[in-house]
Amino acid sequence: MNYIDVFLEALAAERGRSQRTLASYACDLRHADDSIPGGLMHATSSDVQNYLSHLGERASSVARHASALRGFYKFLMLEKIISENPAANLELPKRTRPLPKFLSVDEIELLISSAGDTRNSIRLRAMLELVYASGLRVSELCELPMTANLGDKLLIHGKGAKERIVPMHAHAVDALNKWLAVRGNDKSKYVFPGNGKSGHITRDGFFKILKKCAVLSGIDPNRVSPHVLRHSFASHLLAGGANLRAIQTMLGHEDISTTQIYTHVLPDKLRETVATHHPLAHMGENNQ
Repeated sequence: MNYIDVFLEALAAERGRSQRTLASYACDLRHADDSIPGGLMHATSSDVQNYLSHLGERASSVARHASALRGFYKFLMLEKIISENPAANLELPKRTRPLPKFLSVDEIELLISSAGDTRNSIRLRAMLELVYASGLRVSELCELPMTANLGDKLLIHGKGAKERIVPMHAHAVDALNKWLAVRGNDKSKYVFPGNGKSGHITRDGFFKILKKCAVLSGIDPNRVSPHVLRHSFASHLLAGGANLRAIQTMLGHEDISTTQIYTHVLPDKLRETVATHHPLAHMGENNQ
């Protein structure tokens, strides 16, 4: 019996995992089954540990393989197919979370102003303003329903069906209202309708016009993405003195540790503050 297939069927039926997740688990488990002498059903703890230590991939990928193995062996234990769990005490390399990439305030302003030189410029400007004003995920932006508009705030249905209210500054409100006026009486339930099956502008669609906008702005398009705009929103707020908990709420992060990565902006901001405001910072200049 192929217990990998049995495990995957159980995942699909009992937990409703996505096809992408199932495909990833299948690939990782079959690779491990082929690589470990005797296969997964006869592997020892040292076999599994040795397999992970020789993957030679980045820590996040090793952690993904380990997660698949843990889930597989836990399933076998629950079904009483095996009596010992070889993945019970795995040691993994530490996951290093890369620092988020972000644009400067000047670059953001340049990007938004360049939206006026593109097709559907009013819609694009509204989308850029909303991401940068409220830190929306690209899926939240593209799938934004008309019912989310609360005037100067947005009601966002984020990950895990969790709701949050995020504020908009005056420029974003103005840009959104201008788009809604152009949008007119479109019967779509989405703020940014699309012609595809989804009924709204797609992630890929927004990504492509964002890249074109970057080119028009003179910014390397490889540095610009919807997520970079979200990172810029958080980084600039934190650098401006915003409370980390408030930023966590606006981003829709469940855990504060996810938001803490944005503290990378603080050292430069602190140096700038000292250089600008410390009473002795300009002493040398006065003596020249």
